[in-house]
Amino acid sequence: MTDLRDAAMTSKAWPFEEARRVLKRYEKAPPEKGYVLFETGYGPSGLPHIGTFGEVLRTTMVRRAFEVLSDIPTKLICFSDDLDGMRKVPGNVPNSESLTPHLQRPLTAVPDPFGTHESFGHHNNAMLRRFLDTFGFEYEFYSATDFYKSGRFDEILKRAVERYDDIMKVMLKSLREERQQTYSIFLPIHPETGRVLYVPMKSVNAEDHTITFDDEDGREWTLPVTGGNVKLQWKPDFGARWAALGVDFEMFGKDHSTNAPIYSRICEILGTKAPETYTYELFLDEGGQKISKTSGNGISIDEWLSYASTESLSYFMYGKPKTAKRMHFDVIPKAVDEYHQQLRAYADQDTAKRLANPVYHIHGHNVPTSTLIVSFAMLLNLASVASAEDKEGLWGFIRRYAPDASPETHPDLDQAAGFAVRYYNDFVKPTRQFRLPDEKERAAMEDLVSRLKAYDGPVEDEAIQTIVFAVGKEHGFEPLRDWFKALYEVCLGASQGPRFGGFIALYGIDETVQLIEDGLAGKLAG
Repeated sequence: MTDLRDAAMTSKAWPFEEARRVLKRYEKAPPEKGYVLFETGYGPSGLPHIGTFGEVLRTTMVRRAFEVLSDIPTKLICFSDDLDGMRKVPGNVPNSESLTPHLQRPLTAVPDPFGTHESFGHHNNAMLRRFLDTFGFEYEFYSATDFYKSGRFDEILKRAVERYDDIMKVMLKSLREERQQTYSIFLPIHPETGRVLYVPMKSVNAEDHTITFDDEDGREWTLPVTGGNVKLQWKPDFGARWAALGVDFEMFGKDHSTNAPIYSRICEILGTKAPETYTYELFLDEGGQKISKTSGNGISIDEWLSYASTESLSYFMYGKPKTAKRMHFDVIPKAVDEYHQQLRAYADQDTAKRLANPVYHIHGHNVPTSTLIVSFAMLLNLASVASAEDKEGLWGFIRRYAPDASPETHPDLDQAAGFAVRYYNDFVKPTRQFRLPDEKERAAMEDLVSRLKAYDGPVEDEAIQTIVFAVGKEHGFEPLRDWFKALYEVCLGASQGPRFGGFIALYGIDETVQLIEDGLAGKLAG
């Protein structure tokens, strides 16, 4: 453990860099609360999505890294802002028209349109917990409604009244002039209608911790800020929650970056050290637009998991969080193959390199052994030429290539074969474009066919790759990748593909000869 900890103290892997910042908070004394607290927030107005997964996963990676560095206990809280008023009726729920009368009421006071839970907020919270549990995250779930109503937030709310002017100074600097006139950090919940009110305060009383305001009908009310009668606006709520819970680390998307100093300053005004924060870049779709759950662009978590494993998604999430990444279907095969490359590399790496390997941060100390002996990219091309409708169609070729392999002994390969067939049929097949070779390419391909027909050596990747390589060289392809590109475009209908020698070894020499001859005869391009 000492060697592991020493290596972790100098590791450049981003989870360790973040974990060391958290550890520095307690270099003089451990936390009074007895643990280090990591938090993620969730707006329960919609269903969990791929961004939710990424945020909890990445926070978990930092938490695990911290547990290598320190023996201080840790907690991860997933906090649902379910006391927020419902601002608009979602269009993707049953009986949506029945929700209209409940606009501006807290989500936990809006009837559940699905008819399965106490409220719409409770339904979405249950979806979140089920979502997180599916992926095995370790966390404690907190509901803002419970947090406010149970009294756990009362002390901080009282302090917010007592330091109201200081907090308002911070907030007013960030607002436009017309918004400043009516803004208050407190949002009263109307005692009769139950609606969350955005109204100015007539007075804020630090002696009895009450607020006085007029409702939309001009009636005056005085309410205590405690006991769930009042909630905080979202920016003050962020900082106040940090103060109330003693949060040590929270990450959020770049769209929060301008507000992060506000959250931190409010937390400090309320008497608590602000947490370490980490701002990650947002995901982009294929066209470079920000992925949004409302616009539905990009890729959903269910869609990713229809074509690849959870681990491949975790691998994608690990890489360069501070760099904007395009997240669309074309990145899936690459993520699968790179994940398994890292698994294979891990076995022979020293401690320092293991801690820098993404698979360590995905699996912790229990890194599995990869059984994907054929790359996902290769399986896709095999599915293409074999016109496979199911994974059994691929296993006939796989067993010839690797006689000792089976779905039982190579579960990664079996799973990937099924994913590859589905991915090929949904994405590759509709976009394939075969072409005829030019004269130079035709001569080279005819030469390759002759050499393959005459070949009587071992059907192994490297031996056959040497033949393909030699043909390209002798026919004057410069750069040599133009030769391989021609093979892919004529025989596979794509401009890139796997190592062709490995493909021939997997598909079979006789089958490849037939494939090239079909390409030369125009049977594929037709």
